[in-house]
Amino acid sequence: MPATVTLLADIGGTNARFALLQDAAIGPTVVLPVAEHDTAEAAIGAALVRLAPETPPRRALLAGAGPVAGDRLALTNGTWVLEAATLRRACGFDRVDLVNDFEALAWALPRLGADDLIEIGTRASSARVPLAGAPVALLGPGTGLGVAGVLPGPARPMVLVTEGGHATLAAVDTHEDEILQRLRARFGHVSAERVLSGQGLVDLYGVIAELAGRRAQHATTAALTEAAVSGVSQDAISALETFCAILGGFAGNLALTLGARGGVYLGGGILPRLADFLTESGFRARFEAKGRFRSYLAPIPTRLIVHPAPALLGLVHRLEQNG
Repeated sequence: MPATVTLLADIGGTNARFALLQDAAIGPTVVLPVAEHDTAEAAIGAALVRLAPETPPRRALLAGAGPVAGDRLALTNGTWVLEAATLRRACGFDRVDLVNDFEALAWALPRLGADDLIEIGTRASSARVPLAGAPVALLGPGTGLGVAGVLPGPARPMVLVTEGGHATLAAVDTHEDEILQRLRARFGHVSAERVLSGQGLVDLYGVIAELAGRRAQHATTAALTEAAVSGVSQDAISALETFCAILGGFAGNLALTLGARGGVYLGGGILPRLADFLTESGFRARFEAKGRFRSYLAPIPTRLIVHPAPALLGLVHRLEQNG
């Protein structure tokens, strides 16, 4: 009997990653730009041509950057709408399961090793040890801002899927007040995602340059981060430092909200490329800067996920746990 083949996918607002699961092993990954395909069905067809399975997959387990409602998932920062029934008809699947991408990332945590994680904080301490059986928080900026949690359960941990990235962002000083005031004038509601995302970083940089009386020189996340990391633009450096600080404050809020004494994990498409900058930034100081609850947050480890495809790893774990 031929081995069962399952199509796995991690679909973000910018890129979609596809791989085949066969004999409990994940095969090579195909990465396709979302903007180059009108529909998820078209992208899946293109991916399968490149993956060239000997046995066409009869099942698909697809993670997407958006909320799941029943058998439907609409990308928050994209035009694709994934519907299980449509995917079954168009692609020949017998079964299609849809999950939020940060749910998939949460399922990956038990499978990540020491080489897949970097502790964030210039004063990394052996005292920062996860509290066994405590909740865990996950967040990560990419095209959007994903947020999830892992809560202890009677038999096994439960994944808490959220849209916490769309919570209103708060400022902590007059400089951030000025930034948010200008962003509110442009967008109305300023969520955490409005700053803590790829486009959010570009918008943040534009405001910081404007406040300094200069014109923005970098129009993309890649160009901006390169200018900051290489030290050629003070406005880019200031934007990335502010981004990391705001991210640390938001992560600290999330840790308090979930009681995440089991650790806070950072994912998404932006941060792995900025590991050194993030480690030396004000992220950790802002994470702990919660007044009387500094001592509550100080022992909580903050770790950056640097595995190349953690969501696919999480989908395999979910499949093994749930069938």
